[in-house]
Amino acid sequence: MSLLLINIKSLLQIRPAAVNRVAGKAMAELPQLEHAYLLIKNDCIADFGPMTNCPEVTQHEVIDATDRFVLPSWCDSHSHLVYAGNREQEFVDRINGLSYEEIANKGGGILNSADKLQKTSEDELYTQAEARLLELIAMGTGALEIKSGYGLTLEGELKMLRVIQRLKANHSIAIKATFLGAHAFPREFSANPSSYIDLLITEMLPAIAQENLADYIDVFCEKGYFSVADTIKIMQAGANYNLTPKIHVNQFNALGGVAAAVAHQALSVDHLELLTPEDIQALQNSDTMPVALPGCSYFLGIPYTPAREILDANLPLALASDYNPGSCPSGNMNFVVATACIKMKITPEEAINAATLNGAYAMGLAQTHGSITVGKKANLILTKKMPSYYQIPYAFGTNPIAQVILNGKVIA
Repeated sequence: MSLLLINIKSLLQIRPAAVNRVAGKAMAELPQLEHAYLLIKNDCIADFGPMTNCPEVTQHEVIDATDRFVLPSWCDSHSHLVYAGNREQEFVDRINGLSYEEIANKGGGILNSADKLQKTSEDELYTQAEARLLELIAMGTGALEIKSGYGLTLEGELKMLRVIQRLKANHSIAIKATFLGAHAFPREFSANPSSYIDLLITEMLPAIAQENLADYIDVFCEKGYFSVADTIKIMQAGANYNLTPKIHVNQFNALGGVAAAVAHQALSVDHLELLTPEDIQALQNSDTMPVALPGCSYFLGIPYTPAREILDANLPLALASDYNPGSCPSGNMNFVVATACIKMKITPEEAINAATLNGAYAMGLAQTHGSITVGKKANLILTKKMPSYYQIPYAFGTNPIAQVILNGKVIA
């Protein structure tokens, strides 16, 4: 099967295969080709170039992309898509002045989601998650990381990770699974939290490895949750099962978790709403990707990741949704890109790089996703007719997408 896109106003994010991420000033550069064609064969990008070199259209299925932009699908490297029910009451509680910590102390937060998940069957959990996944695909997401972390028991975590594997098996979107058993301490372990860490290491990790349910391991390294020492212990345990770390860190407090994550070869450090000079120094000359989650900052009303400090230090940056029921009940990456431009003061070029190529890197998919590169998966966004791709973040309340192509097939 072949599909030919013709008369593309501009083809965005053209990269050679050797480029798997961009950093610093290079993030302001978005390679593009005007008045272009792109040829898809099977599920991959086979060729692209100027319309003057376009192949014979009669040999392929054709989409005329006149006045439209084509770019890689969004690569969302941080989500909690699999959860049960919602936490709408906590939304109202925050409006009435309660903090994230106060809501957690009254039985809300992560433990609230854990309670709901325990009462939800695997099939129902799958049904809820699948509906969210289909919505994200239609909004342009072509690769997605999904974490566990609302189970907090062996059975609950396995249930979540099995649902993630079912989503991966039944849908053509690329999905990576992350084990986040260290999301919070269950109530029954509040007096002896070290026993929960032992359970995580001695029972959960071996069971997950036996079923090959996870690609990565994560820890919520934060005051009142898991300390830096806890995080190191869990990262080391995960390494015994070949689980690379992707760590929640610096959301509310800077505890030294960034340096610990880098020292243990974390693929990414996510949140970073608070960032110290020591954190910046730790990230320099490392392979760890800083990941900002502006949707969470927007929803909770907390500071935004200091993107300009990161880029000015010649570091890379990825953008992700943090889609979850408590602190960001939206996986709309178009909104994430817009919010990063509006609130974090990064340019559209920087935001697109962060949400495509660097996002793919942050979940180990840069060799197959995140750019217009011959041989990569044909996961593409075709915009509506617009004068400039700046329209994507500028018109933040509108849907910029006309069509989505996933693995070479038009799916929306």
